[in-house]
Amino acid sequence: MFSNPSFFVGLFFGIVLCTFVFVIALRRRNEQAQVAERRAIAAERLAEIGAMTSGLAHEIKNPLSSVVLNAQLLREGVIDSALAEEESKPLIRKVDTLARETGRLKDILEDFLRFAGRVQLDRQRCDLRELVEELTDFVHPQSQLMGVLLRVDLPSTPVLANVDAGLLKQAILNLMLNSMQAMESISPPARRELILRVEQLPLAGNQNPEVGIHVIDTGPGIPEALQEEIFRPYITSKKGGSGLGLAVARRIVEEHGGAIRVFSDVGRGSDFRISLPSIA
Repeated sequence: MFSNPSFFVGLFFGIVLCTFVFVIALRRRNEQAQVAERRAIAAERLAEIGAMTSGLAHEIKNPLSSVVLNAQLLREGVIDSALAEEESKPLIRKVDTLARETGRLKDILEDFLRFAGRVQLDRQRCDLRELVEELTDFVHPQSQLMGVLLRVDLPSTPVLANVDAGLLKQAILNLMLNSMQAMESISPPARRELILRVEQLPLAGNQNPEVGIHVIDTGPGIPEALQEEIFRPYITSKKGGSGLGLAVARRIVEEHGGAIRVFSDVGRGSDFRISLPSIA
């Protein structure tokens, strides 16, 4: 049998094939190791950059707070001074502008820190109906000033989830403020209406139980091409906006294991839906 030439040919090609497969596997393994190493180095650099930028933002935030405080004191000093009204009014306007713009920078930094910082959840069992009602009471005065009718649509039975109530309120508040600001472009007789709806989402197949929180507005709507873009950092069409409100909201929701989707028709309004894992 061993004198058969075909046997040795087959053996030779078998060895060559095995060697070829081994070399390819070894090369692939080395390439994967190199890719993993590069990713680890990149992740370490990103972590360092994140720590540096967060620290820098904190260092900038503290002097800004001092500037705002001193601007307020300066304003009071001008008012209490013996300057004539035609001299004091321009000074007060300038000081107010300084305080307003410094305060805006401080708000932008706080949004950045919320977005870039580590999110640590303090989950508690929560009836989302109560959370939304508390948030509605908080926002109601501002909605009245902006001419927005604020309504809630709540079920008669508890809607339970394990959430960090403070952070989830922040996410919903960001959505509400975004909607109210969008409706500023709506002129009478068109209605400005903001609806908060809470619901137990129906099960689909093997899907885990979920709850839904809707923030629905009658604003100008969002073109389909922009409906994903608006959740990215620093994407905003509002004058003076930080571009982080919706990005922060999405991050908070995703840290809870949930998701945000927007359903919108141009000229008719938008429905921002938060879905979260439910307590079965």
